[in-house]
Amino acid sequence: MIKLPEFDAFIFDMDGVLIDSENFYSEMERENFRKLGLNIPHEEHITYQGTATDEMWKKIKERHPLPYSVEELVEMTNDLTIPVFRNMDRIDPMPGVEELIIRLSEKNIPLAVASSSFPEAIRIILEKTGLEKYFGVVVNSRMTGKSKPAPDIFLLAASKLGVAPERCIVIEDSTNGITAAKRAGMFCIAYNGPGSEHQDQSGADLIIDNYGDLAGIL
Repeated sequence: MIKLPEFDAFIFDMDGVLIDSENFYSEMERENFRKLGLNIPHEEHITYQGTATDEMWKKIKERHPLPYSVEELVEMTNDLTIPVFRNMDRIDPMPGVEELIIRLSEKNIPLAVASSSFPEAIRIILEKTGLEKYFGVVVNSRMTGKSKPAPDIFLLAASKLGVAPERCIVIEDSTNGITAAKRAGMFCIAYNGPGSEHQDQSGADLIIDNYGDLAGIL
């Protein structure tokens, strides 16, 4: 039987939690790597999951010589990904996540999205999934200047929700995101869904395979 601590708010990561996008981003990044002539091993690539694009490129530039600035590399990535999202008629949420969100909303639980993705991608995805109406707070790592695994993005979300960090529950999928949530002093649920198979989720307080398990106890 799943047991949750007392809580006042829920904070959701986006990629790999609200939508199945991790494999999409990984493929777009691999395409970018190929164009740049970069040989990034799979073992290195998966360590960037859950990290903002600019942080990913900063780390890559430390390990691999590149003649471009971080800003230029971020723009290259966004030029690949944003048009794809923009041209989609609809983006399907993860199975069961909207039902969970509705259940929380019916109980008047404040909800936030805290994502390391580019702000425009977050806006488009929330709009095209139809989930934007549920979230009173949406934050991204550009608003804090630090990406996951730093806790800043979750602490900012809690502040905007007006809830103490220890009264927040976070749903994450990546190692970096889980680390950030725990550093923020929050209870962290790891969603073991598509795209998370290479992530170490052992640092989470609870691991779930489907959202129905949570919706049923709320």
